[in-house]
Amino acid sequence: MKFSIQRDRLIESVQDVMKAISPRTTIPILTGIKITATSEGVTLTGSDSDVSIESFIPNEEDGNQLVEIFTPGGIVLQAKFFSEIVKKLPMDTIEIEVINQLQTVIRSGKSEFNLNGLDPEEYPHLPQVSEENVIKIPTDILKNLTRQTVFAVSTSETRPILTGVNWKVDSGNLTCIATDSHRLAMRSAAIEYTNDADYNIVIPGKSLNELNKILDDTSEPVEIVITENQILFKAKHLLFFSRLLEGNYPDTSRLIPTESKTDLVINTKEFLQAIDRASLLAREGRNPNVVKLTTLNSGIIEISSNSPEVGNVIEQVQSESIDGEDLKISFSAKYMMDALKALEGFEIRISFTGAMRPFIIHPINDDSILQLILPVRTY
Repeated sequence: MKFSIQRDRLIESVQDVMKAISPRTTIPILTGIKITATSEGVTLTGSDSDVSIESFIPNEEDGNQLVEIFTPGGIVLQAKFFSEIVKKLPMDTIEIEVINQLQTVIRSGKSEFNLNGLDPEEYPHLPQVSEENVIKIPTDILKNLTRQTVFAVSTSETRPILTGVNWKVDSGNLTCIATDSHRLAMRSAAIEYTNDADYNIVIPGKSLNELNKILDDTSEPVEIVITENQILFKAKHLLFFSRLLEGNYPDTSRLIPTESKTDLVINTKEFLQAIDRASLLAREGRNPNVVKLTTLNSGIIEISSNSPEVGNVIEQVQSESIDGEDLKISFSAKYMMDALKALEGFEIRISFTGAMRPFIIHPINDDSILQLILPVRTY
């Protein structure tokens, strides 16, 4: 194998596939990046057997030559060293050549590295996914759907299914739900798809986080193919495979209150900043990171927190409106801030059903996104 390639494009592809490579893998060859050169261009592959990423660099794009293939072939190179080397090479063009057996020479300008490679034939094959049933979502909407839900997945392995995001597809609609059993994030969006199949799957939160880092901010559609135990995301020159989590996701619909006793409408940014300030003194004590919200007269709410060793903070915020019963409620400042950062819109409505019942937050006039938080008992 021998080819020359534009350094910037190679670095970009290496950084993408590195997101699938785990240093803790028990399969030695998966610590490497597989490089394949064909007459069309160069393909890089990284995998940790849960997530696999394939990035393709065509010979030319938009009239610019990116790759010149002299001899097709393949090699697997140690990801850690290869990624560091390509970032530090001096010139805009890099030449990669496999010489006797698996010895690989990497040249750029007056710099030359020799790396020991591994046999590409021993690299595990990527999952075979039949592409009959394709779902299409604009990239920016997919990124938003992920950003507004994935933060609420569980980080504890005691219930592995909760470390993923539940995707439900039916009637041209995709609903994404994440919960760690103390909070819940839900967002839905219309999608295009080529069949009438319904899906109910759970995608690891870690996979979706990595996918979001790689996808560009465009409105170009991402094609999604779902199989029994895999999901494939296809973007321009990029394939992203993830395994799906096994098991049944809990039915979260019954957690969401359908009525409320107190409704609060408030400016998102002002509320977020007040919670942020109150949380500064809420990090110590028996209930760390808990703040209290109290409704007062004339649409004013009081945000407070108290740490016996440090001190206390009280702040009053003017809401747009408060309807219903007076309320005192305590909750996690972190959960509230995460939820507020995920919501888009200048004003939100918070619907409370009592001091010890879950409450929901959503933007005014937008039912496609919802955040739910369980309060904290502080007495």
